[in-house]
Amino acid sequence: MTMFMFATGIENSYPMVGGKRVDEMAKCRHYDHWQADFDAVEDLGIGYLRYGPPIHTTWLGDGKYDWSFTDTVFNDLLRRDITPIVDLCHFGLPDWLGNFQNPDFPVLFARYAGDFAARFPWVQLYTPVNEMFICALFSAKYGWWNEALSSDLGFVTALKHIVRGNVLAMQAILDARPDAIFIQSESSEYYHADNPAAIGPAEVLNSLRFLSLDLNFGRRTGSEMYQYLLDNGMSRDEYDWFMNVRLKQHCIMGNDYYLTNEHRVAADGSSRASGEVFGYDGITWQYFQRYRLPTMHTETNLADYGDGQASVDWLWKQWASVLKVRNDGIPMVGFTWYSLTDQVDWDTALREDNGRVNPLGLYDLDRKIRPVGAAYKQLIKDWALVLPTQSVCMVVPLVKPSEYNDPWAQRRREDAAAVRRAKHANLTQIETNS
Repeated sequence: MTMFMFATGIENSYPMVGGKRVDEMAKCRHYDHWQADFDAVEDLGIGYLRYGPPIHTTWLGDGKYDWSFTDTVFNDLLRRDITPIVDLCHFGLPDWLGNFQNPDFPVLFARYAGDFAARFPWVQLYTPVNEMFICALFSAKYGWWNEALSSDLGFVTALKHIVRGNVLAMQAILDARPDAIFIQSESSEYYHADNPAAIGPAEVLNSLRFLSLDLNFGRRTGSEMYQYLLDNGMSRDEYDWFMNVRLKQHCIMGNDYYLTNEHRVAADGSSRASGEVFGYDGITWQYFQRYRLPTMHTETNLADYGDGQASVDWLWKQWASVLKVRNDGIPMVGFTWYSLTDQVDWDTALREDNGRVNPLGLYDLDRKIRPVGAAYKQLIKDWALVLPTQSVCMVVPLVKPSEYNDPWAQRRREDAAAVRRAKHANLTQIETNS
């Protein structure tokens, strides 16, 4: 069991933009300074790290891998007893696989996920595909990344492949680690109507934002979104498959919230950033009421080009929101400042290779702590022992890396495996009888 999960992340986006790979781990010099980065995680008192192998240099083909860097860094995380929340796909695919229009992606990705889980059996927490909605939106609706399409057909195709890949990956990981837990990090959005004529377009966008999690958790969409999916490339059989796969019970809902997550919508359906209106607490309640899952604030930050006080104030505001929704009844299990270090070129959503440093991190790119890093360290120290996950009856059943081989942990995995076998046998019998 674990207490409240205070986390950070190491930015590992790697989309294709204009035919060129953008590798944030390289831009942020993580490959050269990974030991210092892990030192910083420990110094902050953080036990949980959103992190993942660079898919484009690790996954060389179906069943073909270069694990050299991944073995080195994950073995060091194990040595340090830092618990990774593993991102296996973060906005991009290896060159040989192409992009998210590829119908082979879901099955191949599931094999990759299963092979990773078998190689690192002590890893329990996963985000198989990060921000599925944003990945499909930016790649196939906005035309910014990867396939660079701008159509509803392209968007739905990318979305159904991404979510199916995520679900199949969960199944493959559970086969290797029966007590795996999936923290499904997704951007939490809201669209405000600018005027009465914009109410309709805003309502459509506010339905669209839920599609990735509806499919992932097997929640039926409204009739308008169902027609939209079927009109743009999803078959009834594909939709029914999502509705019949039940893995929600293994999941924590991860809500990402930034200053740019709320939008003002015009009558023609175009939108622009509105800034914070409802805030994390207001929007998270909308997602929780829809999915009814334990919840984690999985990403936030604020660029601060001044003395650092704006980021410190934003951290305080986000933490106050977490406490509010927790006290109001949402089972909050964790909080994340993303990312550990500053990022590069996210001010243009990675579309321009300007080399511009975005001061978003707990540390700068010289690995010097920022004011927000010092504030987060103090916040963790002040609150770590005060916030169990609501009560002793609602605690995340986490096995820390150092506890993987403990007898109680082995028994828990055996029990989880037995439950999976029983469920599979029951489903097989139902299918046979029908």
